[in-house]
Amino acid sequence: MLERRPTPETLADLRNEIDRIDACLHEMLMQRGEIIDRLIAVKARTGGGSAFRPGREAEMMRRLVERHKGILPLDTVESIWRIIISTFTFVQANYSVHADISGGDAQMRDGCRFHFGFTVPYIAHQGVAAVVGAVAEASGDLGLVPVEAGPAAGAWWQHLTAPTAPKIIARLPFVERHDHPAGTPLFVIAKPVEDGAARDVVLYAATLGDWRGHWYDIDPSLHGTGVEIIARAPQQSALLLAAPGTLSAAALRETLAGRGMTPSDLTEIGSHAARFDFVRAS
Repeated sequence: MLERRPTPETLADLRNEIDRIDACLHEMLMQRGEIIDRLIAVKARTGGGSAFRPGREAEMMRRLVERHKGILPLDTVESIWRIIISTFTFVQANYSVHADISGGDAQMRDGCRFHFGFTVPYIAHQGVAAVVGAVAEASGDLGLVPVEAGPAAGAWWQHLTAPTAPKIIARLPFVERHDHPAGTPLFVIAKPVEDGAARDVVLYAATLGDWRGHWYDIDPSLHGTGVEIIARAPQQSALLLAAPGTLSAAALRETLAGRGMTPSDLTEIGSHAARFDFVRAS
């Protein structure tokens, strides 16, 4: 008895399969929207809470990268998920993103649209102080500030030191690689997040009262300490520091003192998830 050969797939068969998958994806997104509706109702009943969950978002992106495979570029998948997360957050509580464009609008706009999509309004400002002020005045807006803001910005992080001032809640991109399409390092600032914050890395504003050395001779990595100098403003004797979340403020003071940099003031100004480096398979 002759074995019957399977019928070869046709283009029509494959297109029908694509249509079926597209319909499933759309249905799942609508189901996600229904859950968000229920989430809004639960928050209203239990006293609310911030719509932003930086720690959860970072963990979602890590899981996404770890399970991704196939021909679809990771850039596309990351952007789709970021837009899904940001848009459903917008549905929970409308917000705008304020961006400092003093170093150029294009890179800030790319970073905003990649991570927050086109539904969330984008508002441009000249200077970090204007962004911090806009976030402070709004009920739930976000701000985007370049990690490398440049000397002209001065000690911009000092705008975040007051207890009720906005704080850094995330660092973008969540997934880091040299060829990222929106790879400009950005800090996300918001009014203090009471819960859901990521504290892998804690950020501090430091003022050095008796530093006598040369500012640009300071080792940015403070080698062997786990502490990193993100920015410095010599005219204000100020540093922006990133420390492991496991390092207490007291231990950080001791670390700086051990390097001859005893701070006259050391204030926590936010935190973010650890950077997640993606190494593309060869």
